[in-house]
Amino acid sequence: MEAKSISSVQNPLVKNILLLKEKSRERKKTGLFVVEGQRELELAQKGGYTLTTFLYCPEIWSDHHLKDVLVNSKPEIIQITRPVYEKIAHRGTTEGVLGIMKVKEHGLENIHFKNKQPLVLVAEAPEKPGNIGALLRTADAAAVDAVLIANPKSDLYNPNIIRSSVGCIFTNQIGMGSTEEIIQFLQSNQIKIYCAALTASKNYVDCDFTDATAMVMGTEATGLTEDWLQNSDQNIIIPMQGEIDSMNVSVSAAILIFEAKRQRGF
Repeated sequence: MEAKSISSVQNPLVKNILLLKEKSRERKKTGLFVVEGQRELELAQKGGYTLTTFLYCPEIWSDHHLKDVLVNSKPEIIQITRPVYEKIAHRGTTEGVLGIMKVKEHGLENIHFKNKQPLVLVAEAPEKPGNIGALLRTADAAAVDAVLIANPKSDLYNPNIIRSSVGCIFTNQIGMGSTEEIIQFLQSNQIKIYCAALTASKNYVDCDFTDATAMVMGTEATGLTEDWLQNSDQNIIIPMQGEIDSMNVSVSAAILIFEAKRQRGF
């Protein structure tokens, strides 16, 4: 495959890539985002994302692997020098490869369940990219049927979310909407709502999660909003035995999700 080449850090494409990485507004305007690393690029394409431009540094990465990475894709291919790679790379351990990809639509109308008793993870207003990435890793590890983000505060294609999810942003079915929209979506699909909350709660090990189930997590600072609590089928709690009354949201989600998986026989 014939490749173009870029050797100047002042090249317009280099500047565009930096804008895509740094500005949520630019990602939303163009419908594009940047992915680093061979594994992440392969997962994204496997997940149905379109790769428009592939850049690699031949000093770091051999083009002998091109056919392995470009799975059913025919992007523009560009060789870049090490200084250009170091300028645009978010981290230095991404094997010298980057890609520009098209974003997906994440409306609830795009969520479809293959499982008759789906297991869904819901996060309301998560802000920290690291927490969102960790939630997506947990969801992938448990093979949940969907991850729904209510009242999102962060751009899903923030490079820090992609990095902290280790590519699991591409392996999960993700929907986004307001709290009201997601509650209506769950109820219309006969999915029971279990809210992680401190009040009027039942020990999570005493609940039956074998039917269609949504585990709903709030923020560590304020918990879930009243709308969730009013529409909850059952509030659940993880008993704390130390001095504090809560854990990191991704840790709590993992405990609850894997209890549901245990009950379902993995």
